[in-house]
Amino acid sequence: MENFILNCHKDVNTQLEHILPEATGSAQRLYGAIRYAVFNGGKRIRPLLCYGGACAVGEIDDNTAKIAASIEMMHAYSLIHDDLPSMDDDTLRRGKPSCHIEYDEGTAILAGDALQSLAFQQLTELGDLDTVVNLELIKLLVRGSGCQGMVAGQAIDLASTATEIDLPALVEMHRFKTAAMIESSVLMGAMGTGKATDDQLKALRTFGTSIGVAFQIQDDILDVEAATEEIGKKQGSDNEGRKATFTSLLGTQMAKDNVNELFENSIKSLEDFDSSADRLRSIANFIVTRTF
Repeated sequence: MENFILNCHKDVNTQLEHILPEATGSAQRLYGAIRYAVFNGGKRIRPLLCYGGACAVGEIDDNTAKIAASIEMMHAYSLIHDDLPSMDDDTLRRGKPSCHIEYDEGTAILAGDALQSLAFQQLTELGDLDTVVNLELIKLLVRGSGCQGMVAGQAIDLASTATEIDLPALVEMHRFKTAAMIESSVLMGAMGTGKATDDQLKALRTFGTSIGVAFQIQDDILDVEAATEEIGKKQGSDNEGRKATFTSLLGTQMAKDNVNELFENSIKSLEDFDSSADRLRSIANFIVTRTF
């Protein structure tokens, strides 16, 4: 598994280096902000899930790294915008100043905008792939990141700040905000092979939703329990922002119980897959046991 992770990181980072503009020329400040946001660390969980989805139904090929890079650029855009003063107002990301702190708010907004467009551009440059499949990949990225996914979740999050919401509403919010892109990452990896069946995609969708919500609950637990140095952002920042979290609604122990239940659901969804899905199983285990 360690070699799988290292190879994925290497492939995706190489692809990102190829795609992203160098910080030179008249727009060098913008380009510098783009590269700062993408290469300032991170676990690359979504690219790993993309690779795991590809392995589960077929095999990794040249398109897998391109698809994974597209997903990572979309994720980087979302983090830039999430940290803005008008959104979550976070000054620390991955242990470093947030993009709008390191640069400025206007440049950060533009860097996020550019990364979003680059993510879609990357999906137009895949090689030797059926046009219908290529369009489905674009649709999956739209669905995961847009008004049916991540953006909708952020809108619900903003609207619920300093208000009381119940558990079903919180789960719905994070199915949009967090799980939608995680689900899309798995599905895009599988679909990019051109070999995924409808039944396999259905199972992988269930896996992605379950482990996506588990990812968010684990984040909420770490926000309470982990040190700032471990998680790369200020401890307790969600509570300071008066945001509803799984730990504030359920308590830490019940939140942990929910993580375990969702993990079991995600593993069960893969029961019709053989050892080809072991990488997804391992990534799921990492997601729910991580300490950063």
